[in-house]
Amino acid sequence: MEIVLVSLLNGLVYGMLLFMLASGLTLIFSMMGVLNFAHASVYMIGAYLAFTVSQYIGFFPALIIAPLLCGLIGAAIEIWGLRRVHANGHIAELLFTFGLVFIIGRSVQMIWGMLPMPYRMPAVLDFPLFTFYGEYFPAYRGFMLLVSAAMLITTWLLLKKTRVGLIIQAALTHPQMASALGHNVPRVFTIVFAGGCALAGLAGVIGGNYQTTEPGMADSMGPIVFVVVVFGGLGSLLGCFVASILMGMIQSFAVVINASLFDLIKPLGVSLPGDNLFTEFMTVPVARIGALLPFALMILILLFRPRGLMGTRDT
Repeated sequence: MEIVLVSLLNGLVYGMLLFMLASGLTLIFSMMGVLNFAHASVYMIGAYLAFTVSQYIGFFPALIIAPLLCGLIGAAIEIWGLRRVHANGHIAELLFTFGLVFIIGRSVQMIWGMLPMPYRMPAVLDFPLFTFYGEYFPAYRGFMLLVSAAMLITTWLLLKKTRVGLIIQAALTHPQMASALGHNVPRVFTIVFAGGCALAGLAGVIGGNYQTTEPGMADSMGPIVFVVVVFGGLGSLLGCFVASILMGMIQSFAVVINASLFDLIKPLGVSLPGDNLFTEFMTVPVARIGALLPFALMILILLFRPRGLMGTRDT
């Protein structure tokens, strides 16, 4: 029970961090049709900016300033970059954001160096929130859950219950009509892209000290974020949330399971053939292949339901 509860809480924390990062990418794609390869790089920028700002004025001001700066960076990227290549189609947009990955990565290395940053959680949150079975649950992880839940509720209310959300959705589905009604559609797209980047920056602020703030953090988070977005369904915020929690739980529980896949099906009377690649894979402990499970699930969802769990976008 101790292992189950610890893994459950860790999976929930990691899943909500994935959601904070993947939700911005989902919003950008659902509203603009742009699959931003550089989204995880903006997450990295958010962590580094939070570390720098917190050195001078503390963590909680950085929690506000760093996402705003990431939003401004996103607005600049959309105005002076994506808007110029948009006329050339989605391939040009993909190539542009793919190039940004290398530019941002090298820029971070030149500014902050190659070594990990000593970005630590604030002292005011460095205490056990509660204890169960002799294990401590850090207060900072509870704070991460609180921020993630607040972000989820705020984003949903903004898109579904406000005039701004209605204008954003109208600009996506009927841009000519929205423009005829006096709304600046390019500015709406800039706001959406900046908002998605701000969410990535917020994930970087609270995730940079939960994990490690170093130049490779975008490369480690980027693939799993795309798995979440594809598995949940491109353009679906609810699907993104479900997929994030699922992937977080899978990776948290996988690292504590010493049994192999064959051990799970052995009680059914199933036997394996002789020495071959399939037999070796089935007898490897789940803990050793846990990092591969999300990608295997993505392959399965693409084979049997290409739109994802709750995908709504057809084109």
